[in-house]
Amino acid sequence: MKVVIIGAGHAGGSAAALLRVSGFEGEIVLIGDEPVPPYQRPPLSKAWLKGETDLEGLLLRPLEYYADHAIDLRTGVTATALDPAGRTVSLSDGAVETYDALILATGSTGRRLPIPGADRPDLIELRTMADAERLKARLGPDRRLVIVGGGYVGLEAAASARALGAEVVLLERLDRVLKRVASEPLSTYFTARHRAEGVDIRLDVEVAAFEDDGVRLADGTLVPADVILVGVGALANDGLARAAGLVCDDAGSGGIIVDESARTSDPAIFAIGDVTVRPIPVHGCTLRLESVPNALEQARQAAHAIVGRAQSAPEVPWFWSDQYDVKLQIAGLPLEGDRTLVRGDPAEGRFAVFHLAGDRIVCVEAVNAPPEFMAGKQLIQKRTRVDVGKLANTAVSMKAVAADVAA
Repeated sequence: MKVVIIGAGHAGGSAAALLRVSGFEGEIVLIGDEPVPPYQRPPLSKAWLKGETDLEGLLLRPLEYYADHAIDLRTGVTATALDPAGRTVSLSDGAVETYDALILATGSTGRRLPIPGADRPDLIELRTMADAERLKARLGPDRRLVIVGGGYVGLEAAASARALGAEVVLLERLDRVLKRVASEPLSTYFTARHRAEGVDIRLDVEVAAFEDDGVRLADGTLVPADVILVGVGALANDGLARAAGLVCDDAGSGGIIVDESARTSDPAIFAIGDVTVRPIPVHGCTLRLESVPNALEQARQAAHAIVGRAQSAPEVPWFWSDQYDVKLQIAGLPLEGDRTLVRGDPAEGRFAVFHLAGDRIVCVEAVNAPPEFMAGKQLIQKRTRVDVGKLANTAVSMKAVAADVAA
């Protein structure tokens, strides 16, 4: 049996390794469009940007791992066409690969603003190692970085740039940073922290154009910049799948629709990672998630399905972000929530925001609060009720809150 994996990022690289761990003895071909082996992307906006790690520290596995485990790794190659009927994939180097099972791990690409100058080659997105290298080379003291977009990548890059001595201006179209993905208390906390670190955060501003000297706002203001980083969301790289007739989501940011085994509308084709719209059983919905835990879970689902192993229990979605000395950990999604409860004091830099549906936790955003994150994640998984009074009382440990539920 032969498995071909298109995309050698965190999801694709992990799928190849998990196939071997799961006992798959057939042929594995892993195809990636970047010139390097699979690597971790989260450090790009943090440790890599600050020069705290090198390529060896970034790689998912040493280069020799692939040869040692009979994984045919091909870098710098893209898939140009997919023929599900013939079970073949055409590649940019002219090769045509047959497959018994195919895994699409093609990821996502940065959303481009529909404004003048959006196609300028000097604009930077932070999605690949090459992007991070370009940004790192242009940062330092006496340099001015303008970031368009107040999401996690933009905030992480702002923190790293400040550590390197750069001046940072962050432009956000909405009335608070992280508005699409985080609660108001979390937005308020990170805004205050970044401003305390010297980041010039400007909210409710509309970017009208990218120019030679910087970013032009809708009110005519020019924000001067030595380097511009754009992070305004991402679109699923589902073009290959769409052209091949696989069922995809036509709303929002797109994505290949898969089931709980990461299987697409074609039984021989799987899709994993950022490119998918997948079931989230614990929340009873389908979504496109961009996170390392999501990529790993789906890689495991596809590997287990291919080798005929039983699927593991569905996981609670979780995410993290590191900014300055702040460790943010999030478990669950606030979709079902009808109220929030803040445990702890944001002014002390250690607190958690719990999203509740009645007296059931559906999401927790924990800032420097590992016990709240870990217990919250477990309680979300169990879908059990909690004593809200005890949850709000920091004198009651999270262990006691969880134990009270268990009792």
